Amino acid sequence: MTEDLQTNERVIRRRPRSRLEPLSVNIRELALEDISDVFELGQKLFTPEKLPTLYRAWDEDEVLQLYTAARETCLVAASSDRIVGFALGRIMEKPRSAWRYGWLLWLGVDRATKRRGIATRLLRQLTSRFIEREARIMLVDTDEHNRQALTFFRKHGFGQEVRHVYLSQNLDAHPEALARREKDEREE
Repeated sequence: MTEDLQTNERVIRRRPRSRLEPLSVNIRELALEDISDVFELGQKLFTPEKLPTLYRAWDEDEVLQLYTAARETCLVAASSDRIVGFALGRIMEKPRSAWRYGWLLWLGVDRATKRRGIATRLLRQLTSRFIEREARIMLVDTDEHNRQALTFFRKHGFGQEVRHVYLSQNLDAHPEALARREKDEREE
């Protein structure tokens, strides 16, 4: 059996995916002792092969900075005292603007517990926290080829997609980098 999914004026035919039994999880605020578990889970999820842009930006300092600056909008999903998911966000305020934004920066669920509603529960709880803090718009970004994430966010009401291009430059061959390495070698 297939169903038609209408998104952005195109029809996508897909087979319905079975949902697994809900897992008993506790959604709570990120605690200091959770940081290393959240970081390790993110490292498993944000790999250079699958999500190179996320892989480059994901590090323990990122989690620690969000914990320090925006703890109330950083959530974890715990099951049997094990972190199985996280949603890390922050409120963004623009000077001289009445608009306040809630930005979901990182969302991840352990692959072994996917399709059990954990990401949805994390998203709903974070949305509520943004609303409590008077955010008027919620933002999220993902790689344009991350179909699973795009489907998830569209299903939960996100739209108005804007393409954004990330460019990179390898600095190893840059003349300044070469000169610096030569200088370092001469000093050794």
